[in-house]
Amino acid sequence: MLVSVSARAMGMDSATTSETSSLRKTALNALHRRLGAKMVNFGGWDMPVEYPSSGGLIAEHKAVRGNVGVFDVSHMGDIRIRSGKKPGGALEAVQHITMNDASRLAIGQAQYSAMLYPEGTFVDDVIVHRLGEDDYLLVINAGTREKDINWVRENTRGIDCVVEDLSDAYSQLAIQGPRAAEVVQKLTDAELSGLKVYWFTHATVCGLKNRLLARTGYTGEDGFEIYVPSDPATSERVWNQVIEAGREFAIVPCGLGARNTLRLESKMALYGHEISDKINVWEAGLERYCKMEKGDFIGRAALERSKAAGLKRTLVGLEMIDRGIARDEYCCSNGAGEHIGVVTSGSPSPTLGKNIALAYVPPTYSAAGTILYVEIRGQNYKAQVVRTPFYKRQKKAAAPQASGR
Repeated sequence: MLVSVSARAMGMDSATTSETSSLRKTALNALHRRLGAKMVNFGGWDMPVEYPSSGGLIAEHKAVRGNVGVFDVSHMGDIRIRSGKKPGGALEAVQHITMNDASRLAIGQAQYSAMLYPEGTFVDDVIVHRLGEDDYLLVINAGTREKDINWVRENTRGIDCVVEDLSDAYSQLAIQGPRAAEVVQKLTDAELSGLKVYWFTHATVCGLKNRLLARTGYTGEDGFEIYVPSDPATSERVWNQVIEAGREFAIVPCGLGARNTLRLESKMALYGHEISDKINVWEAGLERYCKMEKGDFIGRAALERSKAAGLKRTLVGLEMIDRGIARDEYCCSNGAGEHIGVVTSGSPSPTLGKNIALAYVPPTYSAAGTILYVEIRGQNYKAQVVRTPFYKRQKKAAAPQASGR
C-alpha cells in the first residue's frame, strides 16, 4: 500500500494516544484532526501523513501535479542571522557555515544550500533568504531543528552577528501546483507574475501585513510558501482562506506522504536518506550548489581532498523492472550477486505509474540502462538505472493569469 510505504520510507510511525501527548504539535494540529487526517510521528512531531476525506495520498499527489494542494510545514525551523555591532557580520557568518555563495543574493532572493561538517558531510540542507542589507533567514529541517540551531550558534560564536531562533514564531503553509499562483493571488496584494522562482517578498497575505511570501517549495511544481503568526486562531483562519480561494481549482489538503512522493519524483534530497553526516556533497550530486571558488567555508578542505581522491559511490535513480518496491536501506546487487549499494528512498510513483527509487552505487554502475538487483525480503528483483529527475514539470510559455488581477 502506497501510504504505508511512504510512511516507513520517511521514518514515520503511527503514534499511540500516550505517545501523541508528548509529540510536538503545529498550530494547525487540531484542524488536521478535525479534518480526519491520519496522523503520524514524524521526527518527534504529530503530523498529517494523508487526508482520507480528500482521497488519500495518491489523490493528494495528483492534485499537486495537476492543480493545487496545501501543506502544513510549520514544523520546519527558521534561523535568522543579522548584523551585530557593524554591518557585514551576518554575511560573513552565512558564508562560513554554508556551501553556496550568499554574496550573490539580492535582497528578496533565496538559494538552496547546505551546512557541512568539517568532513564535508551534511549537517543539514537549507534555504537561505536574504531579508535585508546584512540580514538572512535560514529555513531548516524539522527533525534536525535543535542540532542545527546549536551548530549555527557554535560556529558563528567568533563572528560579529546575532543569531535568533524564530522556529516557533511562524506557521508555514506551502501552496503547491500549477494553479498555486492563481490561488495565492486572490489572497495577497503582491503582484505574483513578477515574483520569480526562489525569490520572495513581504506583502499583505490574508489581511496580515508584512508577511513573508516565497516562491519556493519541495514538490517539483510551481508554488509558494507563506509565513504567518503561529497562534492557532490566525493559522486556522489563513488555512481556511487558502482552501476557500482554491476551491474553484479543486484544492486539497496534503500530508507528508504526498510531500515525500512528490519530492522523490523530482529527486529532491531528504535528510537522513540522500544526505546525512556520512554522505558528502560530491556523492549526493549537489556540486552545483557548492561554490568552492567563494573562499573558505566549513567542510571545504575535506571536499577538496575527497574530490581529488575520486568518487567511491554516487546517487542514481532506479526504476524497477520486476514487480517490487525498493524501500530505503534495501541492498543493491550486481549480476554476480555482490552487494554494491543501498537504496535511500523508494516508492511507487503516482505520476509515472512505476516503482522508483534513489540509491548509492559505485560510479561504474551509474550509467543509464545499467541493470541492478534490489533485495526485497530475501529475493532479488531486477531494476535499471534511469536518468533523474524522474519527473520534471513542463514550463509554460507564459505564466497563467491569476483570477481577480
